[in-house]
Amino acid sequence: MAGTRPKGSAKRTLLLDTAENLIVNEGYAAVSTRRVALEAGLKPPLVHYYFPTTEDLLLAVYQRAAERSHQRILDALSGPEPLEAFWALSRESAHTGLGTEFYALANHRKEIRSEIVRTGDAVRAAEAEALARALGPNLDRSVADPLGLLVLLTGISRILVMEESVGVTAGHAETRALIEWLLARVVRPADEAAETAP
Repeated sequence: MAGTRPKGSAKRTLLLDTAENLIVNEGYAAVSTRRVALEAGLKPPLVHYYFPTTEDLLLAVYQRAAERSHQRILDALSGPEPLEAFWALSRESAHTGLGTEFYALANHRKEIRSEIVRTGDAVRAAEAEALARALGPNLDRSVADPLGLLVLLTGISRILVMEESVGVTAGHAETRALIEWLLARVVRPADEAAETAP
């Protein structure tokens, strides 16, 4: 992505917003520089001015979305009920749907796959650390480790969002109830946590 133009431009932001909306509403296959230009009301050469290739455009959309997602997750994990906030955020179809599209795109675009690999483990570790910090001794590690818990909630939410997008909902209410049951057991009451603290 070395050939892309500076990030501060309003037109560049419009192109990223347009491409992201296309991905969310129609899937990554709907994104081409010509289609993005048409939807944004701009001329196709302007897309190439900011993003020399469709690959550059898709990579910029991914990087921006990943940064925003990571910040939203950290914000959710710093609130008074971090697990519930993370679970609620994970179930938002736009939030999870965009990520799902990029994972599908990674099967076809090695640059996207490389970027997901480059950032994925470090981001997840930072989020698990934020969760561990937020819950402190209230987190019952005999029930779940912060990293495993985040992977479980992320994975389940992706399945639910993906299936709901095509109209499959059998077992979804039961799965949500199971997750809520688990979340209620992962966090110990404050007095119990104080008794088990070293």
